[in-house]
Amino acid sequence: MRHPLPRPHLVVFLASFSLLSLELAWTRIFSAEFFYMFAFLILSLAVLGLGLGGLLLRLVPRLQAPERLGLYLVITAGLTLVCPPLILHLGLDFTKALATWAMFGRLVLAVLLLQAAYASGGLALALLFRTHAGDMPRLYRADLLGAALGVTGALLLMNGVGTPATTLLLAQPLAWAAFLVGGRAVKGAAALTAVAGLALLPFAPRLIAKPRKERAPVILRHWDAMALLKVLQGDGYRAINIDNTANTPINAFDGDVEGLRRRQEPFMVDPSPLMARMDGARTFLSIGAGGGGDVLMALQAGATEIHAVEVNPAINRLLARGGPYAEYSGRIYERPGVRVVTEDARAYTRRFADRFDVIYSLSSNTFAALASGAFALAENYIFTTEAFSDYYRALSPRGYLVMEHQFYMPRILGEALDGLARAGVADPARHIAVYALPGLRRQVILVGKAPLDPDTVRHAFRALEPGNGPAMQRLYPDPEPGASRLMADIVALGWRKAAPGAATDISPCTDDRPFIAQQGLMRNLKPRSLGAIEPMEVRGYPLSKLIILAVIAVALVIVVPLNLLPCRSGTGGGLGAGGWLYFFAIGAGFMVVEVVLIQKYTLFIGPGAYTLAVILFTLLLGSGIGSRHAEAFRDSTPFLAILAWIALDLVLFGRITRAAAVLPMLPRALLTVALVAPLGFFMGMPFPKGALRVRSAIDWGFAVNGAASVLASAGIMLVSFAWGFRAALAAGALAYLVAMLLLTRTRVGTAAPQEP
Repeated sequence: MRHPLPRPHLVVFLASFSLLSLELAWTRIFSAEFFYMFAFLILSLAVLGLGLGGLLLRLVPRLQAPERLGLYLVITAGLTLVCPPLILHLGLDFTKALATWAMFGRLVLAVLLLQAAYASGGLALALLFRTHAGDMPRLYRADLLGAALGVTGALLLMNGVGTPATTLLLAQPLAWAAFLVGGRAVKGAAALTAVAGLALLPFAPRLIAKPRKERAPVILRHWDAMALLKVLQGDGYRAINIDNTANTPINAFDGDVEGLRRRQEPFMVDPSPLMARMDGARTFLSIGAGGGGDVLMALQAGATEIHAVEVNPAINRLLARGGPYAEYSGRIYERPGVRVVTEDARAYTRRFADRFDVIYSLSSNTFAALASGAFALAENYIFTTEAFSDYYRALSPRGYLVMEHQFYMPRILGEALDGLARAGVADPARHIAVYALPGLRRQVILVGKAPLDPDTVRHAFRALEPGNGPAMQRLYPDPEPGASRLMADIVALGWRKAAPGAATDISPCTDDRPFIAQQGLMRNLKPRSLGAIEPMEVRGYPLSKLIILAVIAVALVIVVPLNLLPCRSGTGGGLGAGGWLYFFAIGAGFMVVEVVLIQKYTLFIGPGAYTLAVILFTLLLGSGIGSRHAEAFRDSTPFLAILAWIALDLVLFGRITRAAAVLPMLPRALLTVALVAPLGFFMGMPFPKGALRVRSAIDWGFAVNGAASVLASAGIMLVSFAWGFRAALAAGALAYLVAMLLLTRTRVGTAAPQEP
């Protein structure tokens, strides 16, 4: 029998390719322009539209006409072209979103614009699933394969032509899909949309950017999957701005190292006195080398071997041979003894033992979002308890760790104490000193491989000497008069007893709970503070939790009840209570596992964009293959396999990845594929198994599945914040267990005949 719609598998493939890849590209855009927690808010609410589109199809029968598919697709393509520029030029300021009704209205409009694009896309996918419910295993395979290749396509495009152009190009597959299935009018509109998208490409850098006043002229702009980089040129300086948040200077240098050592240029946290105590070769590791300032300082201090580790390859290319600022920086990255490494610093450090005389980190941050989708508040692992164990093991017997930060030091101190204890240090407090730079509102921790003697504590940095740069104040040991006693209290009393006197969350972070930037405390949430919201939690305002709770509230108060409407409207035939709960459980379970794996494997693979590509591509590709074979397995088999895999991850896979951490990045990525692919294979089976039960009610199941995905992706972050990834993964296992019981022991739907 001829399909009511031509080429359904190809149409599903193209639509899923665009919708998934657009989520990643939009995350990169809004994270850089609005700060990543606000991107989480608007994109999580926007993706709710995908399920709402399926629900709308179920509630309004006249929308179910197969000939409308092309119209839905061309509308989606058009909206994906116009929505990002409109939102970026709305004048939206999230920090004042609750201060005035006008700004709140702009926020609502931004969400509705993005949600409209996903709602029309959800209409199209739900219509395809409904019309071809009997072919669901193959159709779902096309959906997942399109999503898998969409992940890869988005990253390749962002790294190849830039993020602004990528957002315009990703409308093309939707336009092509509309052209395949539409009538004459739709074909014309689809062709016009495709041409318009291409015609706008030369204007992409201006269209896909929020108008803002820069603090200095921008002389270079680069926007890929990792970050938005702007090189600013001021009066006698160059600086790299990252995602409109972090900054790193590019120091002008003439290449004369001997002259540099004679001049003794001032650096903010200069450990030259520590290195002067060392005889012979001196090995220096920079965590987050940025614009090369750490390397220049290490050369001045006499380092003979320098490892400059920076996770963002575009930053390294600026100063490397042939880069636009190689000459300006004195070609320091081309000097003998300087090794430039593009990798996550934590993953790199784990390869070494007893190697580095100085491990140095200056203002490394974790709040610049990686391309991790709308459903992950991205963190890295350079500030965890286990990280300090790794740093301690990597130090030479005479070595020191120097870490400066303006926000995280109370947590860092607790992590250093716990990390050294885990590394076998009998009295960690004797190995640690903490300082403040009051004029710069920054703090520094010094960790010695050997216990620190009083003379070392007093003379560790140039800034401790009179007349050398901004005054440095000792916070521990023996706090100086007028200094804060919080650090001394953390050492003497433990962080739990010191916590009531701290404005922020000072609980140490671990690899299972690496959210050091989430410093907010619910006790600091006061109504009067909502008028002007700070984008970072440096004063203890619980912004992340507030945003997550807002997403959960919208899902529970509005979206979930809407998904119950078909029960009352008489259009719910074939789904029933068991089917409703089943699709909710598998939607929640899939998203929980996906989010947790993206976060967890960042520690093993390294750069978050690479982790995202590996995990999502493997999960979605494996699920697509598994979907095609869903009917070949008993109903309980895929669920039991998923539960077994999660159990193995909780008790075994962590040991495997720790042992393999010394491998280069490519073998680590391949090992990740081997560990995750079997899980993806079985995770692709529950949805088509349910679809074959409910048949034409799959549009409703699709809507419920989408609502559960958004609710779970937000809720699981709260679980991760509080109890860690192991608990979060266990929650995903529970969702799949519930789904298995519903499918095997209750009546999920009825085998209603497929509607023509």
